[in-house]
Amino acid sequence: MQVGSVLAIYFLFFVGIAFLTLPFGVRTDEEVGAEMVPGQAESAPHRFSLWRHLWRAAAIAVPVTALYVANYVYGWVGVEWLDFYH
Repeated sequence: MQVGSVLAIYFLFFVGIAFLTLPFGVRTDEEVGAEMVPGQAESAPHRFSLWRHLWRAAAIAVPVTALYVANYVYGWVGVEWLDFYH
C-alpha cells in the first residue's frame, strides 16, 4: 500500500472518530454548577477544548489505521467473510 493511501485512510478515520467522539466527556453548565448565560441552550458545553478533542481523535485513529493496513497486508478479514447472503 502506498504512503499516500495510508495517509488518506488515516485522515478518513481521524475525521470519523472526531465526529463520533464529540459527545463524550462534555459537561453542561448545569452539571458543573455554573450560571447559564441568558439565551444559552441547556445542552451547550460548559468548556470545550478543541485541541484536546482533536488530539484524542488523532491518538485513536493511529491504531485503527494500523489495524486496517495490517488487515490489508495479511488479509485477515476479506470480502468473502462479509457476504452474508450466499
